[in-house]
Amino acid sequence: MDKGPEPPPEAVSRHPTLFRAIRRRRNPRLRRSDITVTDERAVKRAVKAASLGNAMEWFDFGIYAYLAGTIGRVFFPSGSETAQLLSSFATFAVAFLVRPLGGMVFGPMGDKVGRKKVLALTMILMAIGTAAIGLLPTYAAVGFWSPLLLILFRLLQGFSTGGEYGGASTFIAEYAPDKRRGYFGSFLELGTLAGYTGAAGLVTALTAWLGTGAMDAWGWRIPFLVAGPLGIVGLYLRLKLDDTPAYLKLGEGNVHVNEAANSVETTARGDLLRIFRQHWRPLILCIALVGAYNVTDYMLLSYMPTYLSDELHYTETHGLLILVATMALLMLIINQVGRLNDRYGRKPLLMTGMLGFFLLSAPAFLLVRQGSLLGVSAGMLMLGLSLVCLLGTMSAALPAMFPTSVRYGSLSVGYNLSASLFGGTTPLVITALIGATGSDMMPAYYAMAAALVGVVAVACMKETAQQPLEGSPPSVQTEKEAADMVEARAPTPKF
Repeated sequence: MDKGPEPPPEAVSRHPTLFRAIRRRRNPRLRRSDITVTDERAVKRAVKAASLGNAMEWFDFGIYAYLAGTIGRVFFPSGSETAQLLSSFATFAVAFLVRPLGGMVFGPMGDKVGRKKVLALTMILMAIGTAAIGLLPTYAAVGFWSPLLLILFRLLQGFSTGGEYGGASTFIAEYAPDKRRGYFGSFLELGTLAGYTGAAGLVTALTAWLGTGAMDAWGWRIPFLVAGPLGIVGLYLRLKLDDTPAYLKLGEGNVHVNEAANSVETTARGDLLRIFRQHWRPLILCIALVGAYNVTDYMLLSYMPTYLSDELHYTETHGLLILVATMALLMLIINQVGRLNDRYGRKPLLMTGMLGFFLLSAPAFLLVRQGSLLGVSAGMLMLGLSLVCLLGTMSAALPAMFPTSVRYGSLSVGYNLSASLFGGTTPLVITALIGATGSDMMPAYYAMAAALVGVVAVACMKETAQQPLEGSPPSVQTEKEAADMVEARAPTPKF
């Protein structure tokens, strides 16, 4: 907090009691009751529930991306292959149009009624939307009603996803101790990778087993229908948990850590107007960071199999297998990235990822364009290692940008506005740019432009590693840590 200019010494000597009171208000004495000592078993249960739920959400979303070619043939049969693919990716992107609306509804709701209830609701809606797509009639059966219904349920998927990431990352961040928030937060994106990997693995296995003809006829339905039972599992896990300690303490009015926290407590929770009016600076920074991160994320994890099949004429199964291998490697190291950003800070890891995409995207795509298995794998690995620096850090860095009382709402609004503008449109924009320019290096140039924005955003953000979340009390792992913290903040006695 900005303490302002130092008062003149003569004023301090004339009014010592007044200035002592001002100093105490600016630096209140830390009490043991102000500190949250985390229960490690509860933290692990929370991380498991949030991460598994997130994995199931992104399994649902990944299915559509990896079946883009099949969806194009089943629901948009007329026109060229490029037109079919553009129609399919446009339907992929349309789900992102309502994500900000979902964020504006679910985010403030999560600040008002609690994180757990809203996360359970988003999971129910996503499971319904995904399973419904698996039951839709094809274009050959009902004509234009088929793509219309597809768009309707894609909108339901997008609406529910609008409350997912902000809530899940807030849930883990508020459960985790301050010094291990990066490590525990990295499990959220481990869930994202697991969801994508599960979707890609299932689609690959079905395509190899059934062949293109059977997949187009009925096999495409299976991955969507699998999502219903998975959603019930995730819902069960989420409903078993209590709400986060930070949220519960905020409701009890027990946060006395600093003046900023006190001012936050007195305001109404979940007020969208207040988010835009009072927190617009971190909101803009969040949008820039998430935009850069989403472009690179969706370019690699959603678009790349289509690039390999359409531009390099790989079979759909071959391209997906390479992506699955890349994601499996990222899953092995993402928790280590979480540990590193706890130790060295969020900014160094985020900057490494952004600079990696800026400097390595062009060389990586030159390798991919060679078409050999070694070249494609090396290029994908270069991009993947840059992405994992962002994946393993964002889920700890983003929640720390906003105070507790508006964290779910602010993060949901900022994240989903950015994802809507830059994330879901990435496959559509890249496909259109390649079609317009004839250059298959367009994905690299697009990723480089996004990464440059990310470099500026990371340079402007504050370092939050090992610090309490704004508006929440310090969170530690042991009673000894809490006692040491109280002792360190105790005023020095004067004799």
